[in-house]
Order: sequence, then structure tokens, then C-alpha cells
Amino acid sequence: MTEQPAVTWLAMPEHHDYGAAEDYLRLVLSPKHAEHALEQLRKAKHTRAWKAKDILRAAGLEALGADNEGVAAKLAKVRAGKPLAPVLLVQREDGPLIIADGYHRTSAAHLLDESAEVPAVEAHL
Repeated sequence: MTEQPAVTWLAMPEHHDYGAAEDYLRLVLSPKHAEHALEQLRKAKHTRAWKAKDILRAAGLEALGADNEGVAAKLAKVRAGKPLAPVLLVQREDGPLIIADGYHRTSAAHLLDESAEVPAVEAHL
């Protein structure tokens, strides 16, 4: 049995991750709530880690497979020793967790180790 590479993480999300989160949040939230969540995500100064399996479960999502193009790209980064960016999460009182950006990263981490700690920047609605 070959040992899976460990995922390393950047300290904070990359600039383009916020744009991707904005695109997605504007599809699933009202403009007011999307703007509020984006403001919180952009102002966050630290991350909090959650297990990959718990993030997916809270969002009501299954992990994407290694044959998914985005997941395959993230797995290749991990194998090359390159860090992944933390994910962007929005916790709502009235619905499931939203992975605003980072579904592919979370899925890749889950495939390597379902209990892998995935750092996240959070917003609360």
C-alpha cells in the first residue's frame, strides 16, 4: 500500500478564490446576503480547520471523484508538493453549509484522507 501525499495549505485563500466565491454566491443567495457573506470572507484574518468529510456532509455534497478535471488538477498539485488554498465557506441558519469556493480542493483532500483537516475562511448568515 503506497502512502498518500499530505496536503499542504496556504495561510489564506488566493485573490481569485474570492471572485469565484462571488460568482457562485450570487447564484444561490439573494444579492443582499451574497454581498454580506463576501464582505465577511474578504475581511477574515484567519482560518479554521474542519475535516473534509464534515465539510462535505454539512454541505450535503458527495466528494467528487479523481476523474473530475478540477479534482485531478488539485491532486496533481498535491503530488507536486504545491500547497492548496483554504476553502471559503458560508454557514447559514436556515440551510446547509455553502462551499462558496473550494469544492474541488475539499474533494481532493477527502480522496487522500477523508479526515484530512481543511482550513477554511468562514462567513455566517
